Amino acid sequence: MRLSIAAVLVFLLGACAAPPPLPPSLVQGAGAASKDLLLLGEQHDAPLHRQMQRQVIELLATQGRLAALAVKMAEQGNTTAGLPADASEQTVRSALHWNEAGWQWPTYAPVVMAAVRAGVVVIGANLPRAQMKAAMADGSLDAVLTGAAFRAQQQAIRVGHCDLLPETQITSMARIQIARDRSMAQVLARAAVPGKTVVLIAGTRHVDASLGVPLHLPANLQAEAAPLPPQPQKKDYCEELRHRAKPAAIASS
Repeated sequence: MRLSIAAVLVFLLGACAAPPPLPPSLVQGAGAASKDLLLLGEQHDAPLHRQMQRQVIELLATQGRLAALAVKMAEQGNTTAGLPADASEQTVRSALHWNEAGWQWPTYAPVVMAAVRAGVVVIGANLPRAQMKAAMADGSLDAVLTGAAFRAQQQAIRVGHCDLLPETQITSMARIQIARDRSMAQVLARAAVPGKTVVLIAGTRHVDASLGVPLHLPANLQAEAAPLPPQPQKKDYCEELRHRAKPAAIASS
């Protein structure tokens, strides 16, 4: 029996204690045909999201529908292609050149290894760090989105950095975000296989249909953006950043 992605997430949420409300977009999508691409937008500090991701990966793999797992946590060009299903975690981590500084491997290992154990390739999708400086200076990226979407992207950068970034850096940071989204879209398009689904794991803003990856995808690909349900944050990250910023401000005064 084949289940739609939305139905899978309904099931997973129902299996969790005190499940959060299901996003309306997923409820409306229940029963829909399988998509070429499934974009799972996660909250990075929500363990429930990793549990859901793993179970979606395992179910799609069991059904023979999983074409590939693409992750923002590794750069474009890195892949587990050619590795055996019983490859060690260290081998997989090395093949992906996992960005341990930004994303702790133990947090994502169960999800990544679920794909590897199923014999499914895992591919890095993020913009290579070596290209970020060029992206920051690339004025052509300002016109990739509509004016309203670009302004929304800039505002998201402000809020995402707790209103602590100098205004002079907002545009360059928005360009990097757009370049990352475009990089992920390119990876997904190359990995697409008719009749199967490529899954992307990235932050919620990256899968936003009005701002992120979906805007850069070829029109011939059927994609479903599925932001996972919000979870309470473990800590106030903005308060922590403001606390760090105070000594720096005093030192420079």
